[in-house]
Amino acid sequence: MDTPLLARRGGEGTPLVLVHGLMGRGTTWSRQVPWLAQWGEVFTYDAPWHRGRGVDDGFPVSTERFVADLGDAVASLGRPAVMVGHSMGALHSWCLAAERPDLVSAVVVEDMAPDFRGRTTGPWEPWLHALPAEFATAQQVYDEFGPVAGRYFLEAFDRTATGWRLHGDPHRWIEIAAEWGTRDYWSQWRAVSAPTLLMEAGDSVTPPGQMKKMAETGVRATYLHVSGAGHLVHDDAPRKYRDAVEAFLSTFPCGA
Repeated sequence: MDTPLLARRGGEGTPLVLVHGLMGRGTTWSRQVPWLAQWGEVFTYDAPWHRGRGVDDGFPVSTERFVADLGDAVASLGRPAVMVGHSMGALHSWCLAAERPDLVSAVVVEDMAPDFRGRTTGPWEPWLHALPAEFATAQQVYDEFGPVAGRYFLEAFDRTATGWRLHGDPHRWIEIAAEWGTRDYWSQWRAVSAPTLLMEAGDSVTPPGQMKKMAETGVRATYLHVSGAGHLVHDDAPRKYRDAVEAFLSTFPCGA
């Protein structure tokens, strides 16, 4: 059964909560859900400010707000979950594991690091503001984002009678990313006691060396560098991603 914040996608047993990255959505995990459902009961989650065009949140943008909302979602399951997070979703998943270890049994961290201080959203903002609110055709989405990310965004955007509409406000997405340039999350990472799988893309968006350092400082961390893959490792190198996640899940009780 769906909860107010989670959509059940199939499977039985240990909850697996899939947490998307910035500008993503729960629907973007469509290619991973079928095989993940062999390992547990799969749920997808839409983060605040990613729930549809014009759908805002009643709180200021902050990591704490995201983690509180995610915590409410996981708590509604009534049992600990494996968090499978990409980028922003990985950050919020390990912050939840640090704050509420009772809710999290393990974490998959895909291409995200704790410290982006000094980086700004300036180079990215003109492109994001220039995006049309709605794309008339799928080809326009592919032309804008490329074949891998284009498919991802087609699944994230609101579907309308006339095309595909952005499912959030670019101003809010910029605020979210801007916060990462003002603080770091090493203390939260060091507080994680659950097993973690760290996957870094060969063409990573993370500052060099940080994910390896996470593996060295994590309590029960496994690190994998996925050469040749872009930021969307799970879609850009799906076989390598699946093999790594399944090997990780096989190391502790999962499934029905």
